[in-house]
Amino acid sequence: MSKQRFDALSRVHSRKMREVTRPSNNITDYYGDNVFSLDKLKLSLSTEAWENLEASIGTNEKISHETADAVATAMKTWAMQKGVTHYTHWFHPLRGSTAEKHDSFFELSGSTPVERFKGSALVQQEPDASSFPSGGIRTTFEARGYSAWDASSPAFIYEIAGTKTLCIPTIFVSYTGDALDHKAPLLKALNAVDKAAVEVCQLFDKDVTRVTASLGAEQEYFLVDKALFRARPDLVMLGKTVFGHSPARGQQLHDHYFGSIPRRVTAFMVDFETECLKLGIPVRTRHNEVAPGQFEVAPQYEEANLASDHNMLLMDVMERIASRHDFEVLFHEKPFAGVNGSGKHNNWALITNTGRNLLAPAKKPKDNLQFLTFFINTIAAVHKYADLIRVSIASASNDYRLGANEAPPAIISVFVGTQMNKVLGDLEKSGNVQLDKGDNVYMKLGINKIPEIILDNTDRNRTSPFAFTGNKFELRAVGSTANCARPMTVLNTAMAQQLQDFMAEVNVLLNKGKKKEVAIVEVLRKILKESKNIIFEGDNYSEEWVKEAKKRGLSNNKTTPEALEALTNKKLTKVFINQGVYTEREVSARHVIMLEEYIMKVQIESRIIGDLALNHVIPAAIKYQNELLKNLKMKKELGIKDETVSEMVREMTEHINKIRILVEEMTEARKRANVIEDERKRAFEYCNEVKEKHFEQIRYHVDKLELLVDDEDWPLPKYRELLFVR
Repeated sequence: MSKQRFDALSRVHSRKMREVTRPSNNITDYYGDNVFSLDKLKLSLSTEAWENLEASIGTNEKISHETADAVATAMKTWAMQKGVTHYTHWFHPLRGSTAEKHDSFFELSGSTPVERFKGSALVQQEPDASSFPSGGIRTTFEARGYSAWDASSPAFIYEIAGTKTLCIPTIFVSYTGDALDHKAPLLKALNAVDKAAVEVCQLFDKDVTRVTASLGAEQEYFLVDKALFRARPDLVMLGKTVFGHSPARGQQLHDHYFGSIPRRVTAFMVDFETECLKLGIPVRTRHNEVAPGQFEVAPQYEEANLASDHNMLLMDVMERIASRHDFEVLFHEKPFAGVNGSGKHNNWALITNTGRNLLAPAKKPKDNLQFLTFFINTIAAVHKYADLIRVSIASASNDYRLGANEAPPAIISVFVGTQMNKVLGDLEKSGNVQLDKGDNVYMKLGINKIPEIILDNTDRNRTSPFAFTGNKFELRAVGSTANCARPMTVLNTAMAQQLQDFMAEVNVLLNKGKKKEVAIVEVLRKILKESKNIIFEGDNYSEEWVKEAKKRGLSNNKTTPEALEALTNKKLTKVFINQGVYTEREVSARHVIMLEEYIMKVQIESRIIGDLALNHVIPAAIKYQNELLKNLKMKKELGIKDETVSEMVREMTEHINKIRILVEEMTEARKRANVIEDERKRAFEYCNEVKEKHFEQIRYHVDKLELLVDDEDWPLPKYRELLFVR
């Protein structure tokens, strides 16, 4: 194995940078080239077909067979002109990646070969539903499931291995109509928040008829040379290292963050950005992140459904393009101990059809009452449904990152900034409203009127899981491997319910004859008092905050099994049923799926730890130990006493024995967990008895051996090589 390590290092040092040529120096010349956008579709359809399709997209109603055939024909013609031979429905099953099944346009009509794509094939297909995670909704002998076209997300052409495939974004449901994907619930949540937000907006602006949730998903990742990656079985199987002593130099100098991007990395970035831009993914930002070997890409904001699609597609493109440059992309939340892990910061806002960002402060004080309405209701939504938001970011891999002094803790809180904190404090203390005949709404808040709130009204708090950043909220706790649809579904569902509750209370006061502005402010003050415990402006990493959060009654679900308990609380999950986002059956299924995924991830990691420890580390340590014993024997024959070498042999023996005993104990703990039928109990057993009791202990002794064994004998590429050699 040590030979494989040094062979890998040799290949890294001989790498040549791949030259990358962009189609044009102007991104606008090729942006969206591989996307069948609505603009392109409109040009290909008759006026009648286009109007039918547009109405269907706007109302989520089923399109006619004639329109579906017209769209399919136009889509096939465009795709074949670009060299496409196959098409696929592209969907997000309840696992970590997307799914696709390619079919050819080619078919035989009698004995005549033809290229055909019918509207029926566009609108619906039938993948096998039993082979995807379903949480018991589908079994092996109940295989039928359907993927159905999502016309709001445009079709695109994916190029790989010299072939081009037309990908059609779809939802995925079972034969019984249960959602088996991330997209269908997200679309329902977006529809719910649209309706609820429009009703609230009507209090301020009658021209608002639609509200769209926007999303900008920043994506962090690590890059490792392909040869070094393949020499680490844990990276190949898990996407993370289970062992590895921290190098002398890590991120303590803060020299990597926003530093000069390495040449090979730059070439990779330009290459994958070009592919993304052709696919209509509006990537704009690239930079080095905090940890060595860590980077970030950030897109422009889009509608949340499309942004979620684009983020999953972005990750796929990155992995494919990385191979061209002899890299592997690591999306795991914590691939390396001792340095920062990776997140996926979800920047969220609500935008009206009139172009107004409802979470952006306005210049006119009266308009700021609308801003405060949505701002405070967002805080209230996070407060009420904090445990569900915690569920939405839960995973075995994100557990390593949350609260690890580089990422938000498992405690959900909201950061609003000094200025907004003062505004909210003044609003809570006094809220008597005086109405002037002019446009201004005057309030006795200790500040005479609703203030003109500047855009950069808040500092950035990188420790907060849910932070206001001036014109949006940033959900920073989402893991880098996550599908954005899950947290966006929960957040938008929670917001829809909160806005409905707000309107119900306002309407009660209006029916009692209260002035509109007075009613709004009274309800805002009430919900602010009820929700203020969720607001925290300090260091979320500190132990003081953990103690303070407990006093405030905030949950601190540190592990995924703890977090998932919220899905058994019917009073809490009722929000999904109320908003038509999930049925009780779908909530239960997701609970089962997330438990199963957690168990399997911890089980796999445990097996890899055992394999590497027993079959790679211990043999290497014993081999070197034997060399030391030969040295001691030779010195003893010469009458030379060497306490240093003797102590090294004793230390290595102690670590080897500890590793062997701990691996055996871990294996037995895994066996005990496997016979537990109740999945909740089994997940807790894997968490507490397999992972918590053994993983770090085994790692401690292995990492100590890494410092004792001769560098030439150590089988696994070391952190200094993985993080710094590119």
